[in-house]
Amino acid sequence: MTNENNKALLKVDGLVKHFPITRGIFRREVGSVNAVDGISFEIQEGETLGLVGESGCGKSTAGRVILQLIPATAGNVFFKGRDLTSLDKEELRKQRQQMQMIFQDPQDSLNPRMTVGSIISEPILEHKNLQTKERRQLVEQLLISVGMNPKFTNRYPHEFSGGQRQRIGIARALALSPDFII
Repeated sequence: MTNENNKALLKVDGLVKHFPITRGIFRREVGSVNAVDGISFEIQEGETLGLVGESGCGKSTAGRVILQLIPATAGNVFFKGRDLTSLDKEELRKQRQQMQMIFQDPQDSLNPRMTVGSIISEPILEHKNLQTKERRQLVEQLLISVGMNPKFTNRYPHEFSGGQRQRIGIARALALSPDFII
Protein backbone atom coordinates (compact mmCIF):
# COMPACT_ATOMS: atom_id res chain seq x y z
CA MET A 1 0.00 0.00 0.00
CA THR A 2 2.91 2.35 0.70
CA ASN A 3 5.33 3.51 -1.96
CA GLU A 4 8.96 3.00 -0.88
CA ASN A 5 9.73 6.73 -1.41
CA ASN A 6 6.55 7.97 0.25
CA LYS A 7 5.98 7.71 4.01
CA ALA A 8 2.41 7.24 5.13
CA LEU A 9 0.75 10.23 6.76
CA LEU A 10 -0.78 7.81 9.26
CA LYS A 11 0.20 4.22 9.93
CA VAL A 12 -1.74 2.13 12.44
CA ASP A 13 -0.03 -1.14 13.33
CA GLY A 14 -1.77 -3.84 15.38
CA LEU A 15 -3.87 -1.38 17.38
CA VAL A 16 -5.67 -2.96 20.34
CA LYS A 17 -7.92 -1.42 22.99
CA HIS A 18 -9.45 -3.61 25.69
CA PHE A 19 -11.54 -2.17 28.51
CA PRO A 20 -11.34 -4.15 31.77
CA ILE A 21 -14.49 -5.54 33.39
CA THR A 22 -14.26 -5.38 37.18
CA ARG A 23 -16.42 -6.85 39.92
CA GLY A 24 -16.74 -6.59 43.66
CA ILE A 25 -15.68 -4.16 46.31
CA PHE A 26 -11.99 -4.48 45.39
CA ARG A 27 -12.70 -3.93 41.67
CA ARG A 28 -11.11 -7.26 40.71
CA GLU A 29 -10.70 -7.64 36.95
CA VAL A 30 -12.84 -10.53 35.70
CA GLY A 31 -12.57 -10.00 31.96
CA SER A 32 -12.41 -7.37 29.28
CA VAL A 33 -14.37 -5.84 26.42
CA ASN A 34 -12.32 -6.05 23.23
CA ALA A 35 -13.32 -2.72 21.64
CA VAL A 36 -10.51 -2.63 19.06
CA ASP A 37 -8.67 -5.83 18.33
CA GLY A 38 -5.59 -5.60 16.14
CA ILE A 39 -6.42 -3.15 13.35
CA SER A 40 -3.71 -2.10 10.90
CA PHE A 41 -3.82 0.31 7.97
CA GLU A 42 -1.98 3.17 6.30
CA ILE A 43 -3.25 6.48 4.96
CA GLN A 44 -1.24 8.52 2.48
CA GLU A 45 -1.49 12.31 2.28
CA GLY A 46 -4.64 13.27 0.36
CA GLU A 47 -6.23 9.86 0.87
CA THR A 48 -9.58 9.20 2.52
CA LEU A 49 -10.36 6.06 4.50
CA GLY A 50 -13.79 5.02 5.68
CA LEU A 51 -14.06 2.77 8.73
CA VAL A 52 -17.37 0.93 8.48
CA GLY A 53 -19.14 -1.26 11.02
CA GLU A 54 -22.26 -1.71 13.05
CA SER A 55 -23.08 0.32 16.13
CA GLY A 56 -20.82 -0.46 19.06
CA CYS A 57 -18.12 -2.22 17.04
CA GLY A 58 -15.30 0.16 18.09
CA LYS A 59 -15.07 2.74 15.29
CA SER A 60 -15.17 5.77 17.63
CA THR A 61 -12.89 4.04 20.12
CA ALA A 62 -10.39 3.41 17.31
CA GLY A 63 -10.46 7.13 16.47
CA ARG A 64 -9.88 8.12 20.08
CA VAL A 65 -7.00 5.66 20.43
CA ILE A 66 -5.42 6.84 17.16
CA LEU A 67 -5.40 10.42 18.50
CA GLN A 68 -4.21 9.15 21.89
CA LEU A 69 -7.25 10.60 23.65
CA ILE A 70 -7.38 7.20 25.35
CA PRO A 71 -4.33 4.92 25.61
CA ALA A 72 -3.93 1.82 23.47
CA THR A 73 -3.70 -1.58 25.13
CA ALA A 74 -1.21 -2.61 22.43
CA GLY A 75 -0.02 -1.56 18.99
CA ASN A 76 1.45 1.58 17.52
CA VAL A 77 0.23 4.70 15.76
CA PHE A 78 2.69 6.55 13.54
CA PHE A 79 1.87 10.07 12.34
CA LYS A 80 4.36 11.43 9.81
CA GLY A 81 6.78 8.74 10.96
CA ARG A 82 6.56 9.53 14.70
CA ASP A 83 5.18 6.93 17.09
CA LEU A 84 2.40 8.74 18.96
CA THR A 85 2.18 5.97 21.56
CA SER A 86 5.67 6.84 22.84
CA LEU A 87 5.33 10.65 23.07
CA ASP A 88 5.12 12.54 26.34
CA LYS A 89 2.18 14.88 27.00
CA GLU A 90 3.87 18.02 25.65
CA GLU A 91 5.09 16.35 22.44
CA LEU A 92 1.65 14.81 21.94
CA ARG A 93 0.02 18.21 22.44
CA LYS A 94 2.20 19.64 19.66
CA GLN A 95 1.37 16.74 17.35
CA ARG A 96 -2.36 17.13 17.97
CA GLN A 97 -2.23 20.56 16.32
CA GLN A 98 -1.89 18.64 13.06
CA MET A 99 -4.60 16.07 13.91
CA GLN A 100 -8.19 16.87 14.81
CA MET A 101 -11.35 14.90 15.49
CA ILE A 102 -14.92 15.70 14.53
CA PHE A 103 -16.95 14.06 17.24
CA GLN A 104 -19.95 11.93 16.36
CA ASP A 105 -22.38 13.67 18.70
CA PRO A 106 -22.01 17.45 18.53
CA GLN A 107 -24.34 17.87 21.54
CA ASP A 108 -21.77 16.19 23.80
CA SER A 109 -18.67 17.76 22.25
CA LEU A 110 -19.69 21.43 22.48
CA ASN A 111 -19.57 23.22 25.83
CA PRO A 112 -23.09 24.61 26.41
CA ARG A 113 -21.69 27.52 28.45
CA MET A 114 -19.45 28.77 25.65
CA THR A 115 -20.49 30.80 22.63
CA VAL A 116 -19.86 29.40 19.16
CA GLY A 117 -17.10 31.98 18.68
CA SER A 118 -15.37 30.84 21.87
CA ILE A 119 -15.72 27.17 20.96
CA ILE A 120 -14.16 27.64 17.53
CA SER A 121 -11.44 30.01 18.77
CA GLU A 122 -10.37 27.78 21.69
CA PRO A 123 -7.78 25.77 19.69
CA ILE A 124 -6.63 28.98 17.98
CA LEU A 125 -5.98 30.62 21.37
CA GLU A 126 -4.09 27.53 22.54
CA HIS A 127 -1.87 27.02 19.50
CA LYS A 128 -1.70 30.20 17.38
CA ASN A 129 -0.43 33.63 18.31
CA LEU A 130 -3.13 35.84 16.77
CA GLN A 131 -4.44 39.22 17.81
CA THR A 132 -8.12 39.43 18.82
CA LYS A 133 -9.19 40.97 15.50
CA GLU A 134 -7.33 38.33 13.44
CA ARG A 135 -8.77 35.54 15.58
CA ARG A 136 -12.31 36.92 15.18
CA GLN A 137 -11.84 37.15 11.40
CA LEU A 138 -10.58 33.56 11.26
CA VAL A 139 -13.59 32.32 13.27
CA GLU A 140 -15.93 34.17 10.89
CA GLN A 141 -14.13 32.66 7.85
CA LEU A 142 -14.43 29.18 9.38
CA LEU A 143 -18.17 29.64 9.95
CA ILE A 144 -18.61 30.77 6.34
CA SER A 145 -16.57 27.79 5.11
CA VAL A 146 -19.04 25.38 6.77
CA GLY A 147 -22.08 27.25 5.42
CA MET A 148 -23.01 29.23 8.52
CA ASN A 149 -23.62 32.92 9.09
CA PRO A 150 -20.61 34.62 10.76
CA LYS A 151 -23.06 36.60 12.92
CA PHE A 152 -23.68 33.38 14.89
CA THR A 153 -20.46 33.78 16.91
CA ASN A 154 -22.27 35.10 20.00
CA ARG A 155 -24.88 32.34 20.10
CA TYR A 156 -24.79 29.18 22.22
CA PRO A 157 -24.87 25.56 20.98
CA HIS A 158 -28.44 24.92 22.20
CA GLU A 159 -29.69 27.59 19.78
CA PHE A 160 -28.75 25.43 16.77
CA SER A 161 -30.08 22.30 15.11
CA GLY A 162 -28.10 19.06 15.25
CA GLY A 163 -26.77 19.62 11.73
CA GLN A 164 -25.67 23.15 12.55
CA ARG A 165 -23.94 21.92 15.73
CA GLN A 166 -22.13 19.33 13.61
CA ARG A 167 -20.91 22.13 11.31
CA ILE A 168 -19.68 24.07 14.36
CA GLY A 169 -17.67 20.97 15.33
CA ILE A 170 -16.27 20.78 11.80
CA ALA A 171 -15.29 24.48 11.90
CA ARG A 172 -13.51 23.90 15.20
CA ALA A 173 -11.64 20.90 13.75
CA LEU A 174 -10.55 22.99 10.75
CA ALA A 175 -9.38 25.94 12.92
CA LEU A 176 -5.75 24.79 13.06
CA SER A 177 -5.60 23.66 9.40
CA PRO A 178 -4.77 20.08 10.41
CA ASP A 179 -3.10 17.56 8.13
CA PHE A 180 -5.36 14.76 9.38
CA ILE A 181 -8.98 14.70 10.56
CA ILE A 182 -10.89 11.82 12.12
